[in-house]
Amino acid sequence: MKLLILGGTKFLGKHVTILAREAGHTVTHFNRAETNPNAFPDVMRILGDRDGGWRALADGEWDAVIDTSGFLPRLVRDSASCLADHAGHYTFVSSISVYKDFSVVNQDESGPVAVLDDPTVETMDGENYGALKALCEGAAEAAMPGRVFCVRPGLIVGPDDPTNRFTYWVTRLARGGETLAPRPESRPMQIIDVRDLAAWMLRSVEGKRTGVYNATGPAGRLAFDEFLERTRRTLDSDAVFVWVDPEFLVEKEVGPWVEMPLWIPGAEWAGLEQTNIDRALAAGLTFRPVEETVRDTLAWVRGLPGDPPGDAGLDPGKERAILAAWAARES
Repeated sequence: MKLLILGGTKFLGKHVTILAREAGHTVTHFNRAETNPNAFPDVMRILGDRDGGWRALADGEWDAVIDTSGFLPRLVRDSASCLADHAGHYTFVSSISVYKDFSVVNQDESGPVAVLDDPTVETMDGENYGALKALCEGAAEAAMPGRVFCVRPGLIVGPDDPTNRFTYWVTRLARGGETLAPRPESRPMQIIDVRDLAAWMLRSVEGKRTGVYNATGPAGRLAFDEFLERTRRTLDSDAVFVWVDPEFLVEKEVGPWVEMPLWIPGAEWAGLEQTNIDRALAAGLTFRPVEETVRDTLAWVRGLPGDPPGDAGLDPGKERAILAAWAARES
């Protein structure tokens, strides 16, 4: 197959590229050569900006397009419209953040999506990210009706993760010692290894799959305390978990999800990590053991010249102060 990847050098796009080339597909990247420009020196690159630079693609023909970098509806509409006569299939990488109500547990693809009061807004932040992604989905489908495969991933993790959300826990447990962990211990969590997502996406593209699919994991329930313990054992760590009440963390101004990764309190968020993935499982989505993801993530981090990318994670000094305050309160 001839594949055009919009982006292609960062995280998910990078791993899709690796697997596509291993499968014998011909890959072309369309990007500005600003992110990891030397990642694939032997992959054909068409230089251009999504915002108005589509004429660079006017002479190409591809079997399928994989859009890993679409965040604004106008730009996704433009890309899909431009490529409608140049490609047979369009994969759009969306997000489970599109859903309107995260208090709903086991929400499937039929759940209502978030909407914007002003659909022309192009300022992307935590408040409108999901609604913009939902509009992007609609823009792609309107431009290429019946030819769009829409993937809604949960938290993507593993080597090359630019956020540090999952990586934080791997490196924190590798460091060992008393480790602050947010209660409730047995709350469910969902993650998907970037390589599992990339492999399933590529198989779906090869099969010309269309429609909307939630894509996170694992196949069964994974509790947060189980994840931490399996990570601790995998790394042969001496970490000791100190479980702290969420109210205490809020009192100490610990920011959820980013400063304290994989934690977000409140019933209104109960469904965020309990998304229904039955449709993707039926379509062949599979998962490697979390231990493999942990080992490979740490190996990647240890091969970096500096700290892992991303701004997520609790500062060690702040963690020590909170642990001391918690111990004083409990004594």
